[in-house]
Amino acid sequence: MSRHERKEDAVRRMMAAGHAHVPGDLAARAVARGTRLLRRNRVLRRIGWTLLAAAAVAFLVWASVARPWEAPPAGTTPPLEGW
Repeated sequence: MSRHERKEDAVRRMMAAGHAHVPGDLAARAVARGTRLLRRNRVLRRIGWTLLAAAAVAFLVWASVARPWEAPPAGTTPPLEGW
């Protein structure tokens, strides 16, 4: 028996075996699971956007207080000449 004939025989046996039993509440469970997943994804997305907004506000507050674009003050004073 060749490989092709064995595969064909296996498929014929599977087709003759009949259909598998499907639970009656399968559709309801699938809808409930999908609803839970959508709700979870929505909550995670909202949390992510909230954290991003909080990080942006924190950065803006830090930048307005620290002013990193300005040069730091000199550590020593220049010598006084010409008095």
